[in-house]
Amino acid sequence: MATLLSDLLPGQIGRVVKICGKGPIARRIFDIGIVPGSLLEVQKFAPLGDPMEIKVKSFNLSLRKNEASFIQVERIAAETDCPA
Repeated sequence: MATLLSDLLPGQIGRVVKICGKGPIARRIFDIGIVPGSLLEVQKFAPLGDPMEIKVKSFNLSLRKNEASFIQVERIAAETDCPA
């Protein structure tokens, strides 16, 4: 089930399904390496909840929640979600 990147919580992992924005916002998202099929992990949120830090491939990025709301992801179970 697809959800928005902005709705994921720290520690959750998602696979990019679709970039919904158009024009400069979509271009910026593609330019920073977020493309369909990429795995993203939410690292943390700023103290007031915006921006959010995500891990893409082997680097960390900060995105405004507004920008993250243009990215549809498929939630993937984190390793910590698996029963022991």
